[in-house]
Amino acid sequence: MRNWVAALFICLLIGGWLWGHQKQDVKLELTDKGGNESAEHQAQAQEQEQEQARTTTIKVSQNQIYRGNLVLINKEYGIHPEGVEADVIQLAGHQELLDGFGLLDRSIRLPQTLLQRFTDMVAAADKDGVNHFLISSGYRDQAEQEQLYADMGADYALPAGHSEHNLGLSLDIGSSLKAMNDAPEGEWLTRNADRYGFILRYPKDKTDITGIQYEPWHFRYVGLPHSRIMKENGFTLEEYLDFLKEKKSFAATVDGKRYEISYYPMAEGLEISVPSNQLYELSGNNSDGIIMTAWL
Repeated sequence: MRNWVAALFICLLIGGWLWGHQKQDVKLELTDKGGNESAEHQAQAQEQEQEQARTTTIKVSQNQIYRGNLVLINKEYGIHPEGVEADVIQLAGHQELLDGFGLLDRSIRLPQTLLQRFTDMVAAADKDGVNHFLISSGYRDQAEQEQLYADMGADYALPAGHSEHNLGLSLDIGSSLKAMNDAPEGEWLTRNADRYGFILRYPKDKTDITGIQYEPWHFRYVGLPHSRIMKENGFTLEEYLDFLKEKKSFAATVDGKRYEISYYPMAEGLEISVPSNQLYELSGNNSDGIIMTAWL
């Protein structure tokens, strides 16, 4: 009898010991599993915080549609007052700014920002021995465009408010040597203008798209990287804006620099995410959307 009681007592001790360790293993497993879930949650939360730190949400006003380097001005889409460049000056009154080019006459005006971009471009051309540039037309106000349209007619001019010259982002560039389609200046610009943010706005083979005859002298500033992408793909501004709307968002590497370009349909209360610590630029398309360009 004593032996049976002793055996039962030993069995109970062993069973209690095994149950205790089994419970401890389950507890450790739950603790470990809970720890992993917590670590994953913390990692996700940290990633979200880092993403929020990298971007800022901004509200975009309706007027932004009509402002920026990519606004489309043509027979269909006219200029809105808020889109006109503000820093227009008469160049003849600033001889210190006429570096590397001449003027056809003293009436020519340009926004200072566009003038600086043009000056940087002709300085690069000068290093290649091309240095007979001439500005034959720059910014025009509505009254000047109306008069030009009355004098030249619809075959050679656009109505007031529908010319890029009314915007302040275009200029007619000539050469003091010969006509632009034969001049070294025209040839140099055809090869290199896109490197400085400019495009030949009305190419010879795209008149059916632009609705404007070939103008080898008319250059439009759209900025980088857009000018390079357009040149590489043979896009007019009309075609490029359609391309952006179709793609919605894409990344591009241009001259070793990486960009992200995104299109947003305009809507009331539109909010978009922009980089917090990188440069970015907004432009409307003058009809229904906003393009955000970020330098990554």
